[in-house]
Amino acid sequence: MNRPVLHWLSQVDALKRRTAAWSLRLRVNPRVVRVQEMRTKWGSCSTKGVIALSRDLADTPPRFQDFVIVHELLHLRIQNHGRLFKSLMTAHVPGWRAMDAMRRIAPVRRRRT
Repeated sequence: MNRPVLHWLSQVDALKRRTAAWSLRLRVNPRVVRVQEMRTKWGSCSTKGVIALSRDLADTPPRFQDFVIVHELLHLRIQNHGRLFKSLMTAHVPGWRAMDAMRRIAPVRRRRT
């Protein structure tokens, strides 16, 4: 394998390990964790328990990665963005609101195919 592919695989592995660590901490069990190209979102959570994370998340600071990962994992417990969801976000990722604002300003970059 060439270096860019190995680098990408190690980034994917790191995101999956980070997600697994947060899963244990939050006491949730995603059915599948995928790292894939996502053009408009940093992450998503399906009703079937599938967590999808953008490949571009690997290029962001660890604190922002935690924000996205915790946000999606909490949706396994709480499906909306109500008061309970927001209070759990604050408990696990203090200062998350600033990162949420940053997410809105700096969306996922678009890859050229």
